[in-house]
Amino acid sequence: MAARRTGSRLIKALGYASAAGVVGAGTLYVVYRPHDVPGLDAAYVPPPTYNEGGFFKSPNFPREKTRAEHVADLKASAGTAFKQASSKIAGALKGGEVQAESSDGEEYDLLVIGGGATGTGIALDAATRGLKVACVDRDDFAAGTSSKSTKLVHGGVRYLEKAVWELDLNQYNLVKEALRERRYFLDTAPHLSSWLPIMIPIQKWWQAPYFWAGTKFYDFLAGSENIESSYFMTRSKALDVFPMLKKDGLFGALVYYDGAHNDSRMNTSIAMTAALYGATMVNHLEVTSLEKDANGRLCGARVKDNIAAADGGKDEFTIKAKGIINATGPFTDGVRKLDDPSVQEIVAPSSGVHVILPGYYSPSNMGLLDPHTSDGRVIFFLPWQGNTIAGTTDAPCPILQNPVAGEQEIEWILSEVRNYLQPEINVRRGDVLAAWSGIRPLVRDPNKAKSEGLVRNHLVTTSPSGLITISGGKWTTYRQMAEEAVDEALKEFPIHTRPVPNPPLVSGVEGYHEDMVLDGTCKTHAVRLVGAHGYSKTLFINLIQHYGIETEVAKHLTTSYGDRAWKVAALCEPTEQRYPVRGKRISALYPYVDGEVRYAVRHEYAQSAVDVLARRTRLAFLNAQAALEALPQVIDLMSEELKWNQGRREKEWKDALRFLGSMGLPKGKLELSRADVEAGKVGKYVDEEYGMYARHDKPDETLESDSKIAPGQNPVMDPDSPANA
Repeated sequence: MAARRTGSRLIKALGYASAAGVVGAGTLYVVYRPHDVPGLDAAYVPPPTYNEGGFFKSPNFPREKTRAEHVADLKASAGTAFKQASSKIAGALKGGEVQAESSDGEEYDLLVIGGGATGTGIALDAATRGLKVACVDRDDFAAGTSSKSTKLVHGGVRYLEKAVWELDLNQYNLVKEALRERRYFLDTAPHLSSWLPIMIPIQKWWQAPYFWAGTKFYDFLAGSENIESSYFMTRSKALDVFPMLKKDGLFGALVYYDGAHNDSRMNTSIAMTAALYGATMVNHLEVTSLEKDANGRLCGARVKDNIAAADGGKDEFTIKAKGIINATGPFTDGVRKLDDPSVQEIVAPSSGVHVILPGYYSPSNMGLLDPHTSDGRVIFFLPWQGNTIAGTTDAPCPILQNPVAGEQEIEWILSEVRNYLQPEINVRRGDVLAAWSGIRPLVRDPNKAKSEGLVRNHLVTTSPSGLITISGGKWTTYRQMAEEAVDEALKEFPIHTRPVPNPPLVSGVEGYHEDMVLDGTCKTHAVRLVGAHGYSKTLFINLIQHYGIETEVAKHLTTSYGDRAWKVAALCEPTEQRYPVRGKRISALYPYVDGEVRYAVRHEYAQSAVDVLARRTRLAFLNAQAALEALPQVIDLMSEELKWNQGRREKEWKDALRFLGSMGLPKGKLELSRADVEAGKVGKYVDEEYGMYARHDKPDETLESDSKIAPGQNPVMDPDSPANA
């Protein structure tokens, strides 16, 4: 009997041990399983090679239509619409049956107003479904909020916390949707986005299980779309990885993973991909009014070309379309009022201020999240483009085209940064290289009570006249927002999707088309953006070997342009030096080169110096004063490309100074002339500016010397010197 009980206990013990082993092995597999990390795979297309004759065989990238060609296409839409109307009238007068025009007419299926992430995303979605679509913006692509984000591609851990504690299903769904979109984001543009570990400092022991549970739930929601699992980091390890952290009271840290990206370059890439798939993409084209037919339904828009106006001319015309989508972010209500002046406003703008600090403030591969600041807001502290980005604030604000970051908001961010960095690190106002305000278009459903809270979820509404408005949301979910907007348009307007049997060869390499069938359904989750096909982590080496450009420049070009870095490098002027062979920097501090300016004009529709300094390159966002120093060279290069006269060059100077003022350029610099900048006066400050903007302290007064030798006298060479006795 005793032997039987002993055997039973032994079997139970072995069973428990086996179960524990299975659970442990499963946990280890989940944590340490092979990960499919975006960007680590070999390029989808092979890198360029040399043929048998020793000649370099570069990719044959498809040609983009010029901006002028796009404008001509827009104008043609009104001509065809006029012919259709005339045909109908003639048919009615003759008493005959009215014949519909063929589907090959020039009238657009959709006109999208707004060239931010959502607007260009809609254009790409519609074009890949076989629709004829146009997208216009009164400024540049990503000129608004889409270039002024926190640069994260994330589900939002703070939204998840709110969803749990407030049992908010909307916030939960937002996080779930964003985590799915995060993976699509990284897969379709691996050159512009990447994974980033983010640290949450822990001051109290009991915070460890709380944050551990939160980050694990975040991983769980991502499911198969997740890459790396969150983990706990001891105090010593946290300080080793992030040595700037304040040691006092630090218990440890939790690290979780999210994505980071180059927002305005991503926006430009979406726009250029849409253009290659047949969409008409025109920046600096302002909608001045909306046009309606006899039934009160929208049928087009009146626009004016702001580039023609900048050159002293005038160009206004009408675009005809079967449907119009409003995707103008913070300016949503302005377009809605063009349709109906009495419409209730749905956007509650909120200012998100960010500051840029030197790169030595943070590790190059680890971000930081402070979930509980002094007033309860969340602040991010992230490495970005070699510098450090800190933000953000959240306060009601007026809607302006180029809002200015308030001094009070900048000081609040710096104060919070000081709270978690070591006290011997002097976080100075003068270390702020750039500062900007981005307007979040928080929305409220007009069909719900005003007392209901504003959220980051997006909203799709349709007016009685047929204006579809897509508003709210966040950068990460731009693709999902675009898909829903096009789905709504297909229900609202007399348009139909069509297969795209001959998609463009975006890769530039024969035989490497997109590995999918464009059958009229939404495929944007798999459409690789311009630059993605030939990108790999080692592409920069090929670039260095062929063009002889600097390593830092080569890495920058490949992570900003992907495989189009080949074209950018080819547009760089030879330096006539042994090394680098090509690539003249437009700023000594950053890896931006002359070829980027030429590429921006020829292949990315850049029309102003601000387009280049702020959105094709990111110099204005990284260092406002360095952007001012680069401005003369940028204007000269663009003048060569666009044949600007002296009047246009002077206008570009004034416009750029005004914009840089909104990026944190000191007020004393806003009146500098080109001659002043070229004379080196950008780095000089008046006394009252030293404490706020100077990157250094004033030099000390020269100490009085204790030497008995008169100034200018050399005691060694003097014939009467004791040394010569």
